[in-house]
Amino acid sequence: MHNDDWLPPTVLLAVDLVILTLRESRLQVLLVERGIEPYQGALALPGGFLNHAEEDLLTAAHRELLEEAGLDADDLHLEHLGVYGTPGRDPRGRVISVAYLAIAPRLPEPTAGTDASDACWTPTDNALSPEVPLAFDHRQIVADGVERARSKLEHSSLATAFCGPTFTISELQEVYEAVWGVPLDPRNFYRKVQSVDGFIVPAGPTRRTETGRPARLFRPGPRRALHPPMTRSTGPTDKETAEP
Repeated sequence: MHNDDWLPPTVLLAVDLVILTLRESRLQVLLVERGIEPYQGALALPGGFLNHAEEDLLTAAHRELLEEAGLDADDLHLEHLGVYGTPGRDPRGRVISVAYLAIAPRLPEPTAGTDASDACWTPTDNALSPEVPLAFDHRQIVADGVERARSKLEHSSLATAFCGPTFTISELQEVYEAVWGVPLDPRNFYRKVQSVDGFIVPAGPTRRTETGRPARLFRPGPRRALHPPMTRSTGPTDKETAEP
């Protein structure tokens, strides 16, 4: 029914960014320390409101990442992660946030700016701990981003981007363990990797490991989507299913 007195509700639109990388063999997320209220002094994802009604969402995401953490998003592939709009998530009013995700290797140290008083890489297990207060509903957004990253390692060759130009199976396994957060049985992991045609290919001579034993070198293969996928499993399950 048409109502001449109807007015559109006041809704604010924001963007938040989940930027993930591997540092010191741990999956880490970019967080900023809020320099303003609400949640002044608390850790949060970089992000903020659109500058004006005509600003594109992705443009706003790039701008916020540069302003709050000094990172140039032009070098990152930002993908849509989700929309977060639970009433009460922001004390300033009804705020809908569109979250973007980027997962990339070898990202630089961030530099705080604008309304952020600090910016840092934080291990995701710390960020997801209730002992570390995160502003707004950002713990849930981080959790969703981490789960998306873990799924990407199952279904794509993303893990090879975190290795050098050539790498050993053990080095590739370390990437999976860091992102999935579980120990993997080496024999079972090797078998899974080799079962995916075109995932990795031999890269010539061997490299001596810390134990002095030679290890075969590989490089990324042509396949981007993994069939069959590298399914996650816990350490004990891997060991139970490993070949003798």
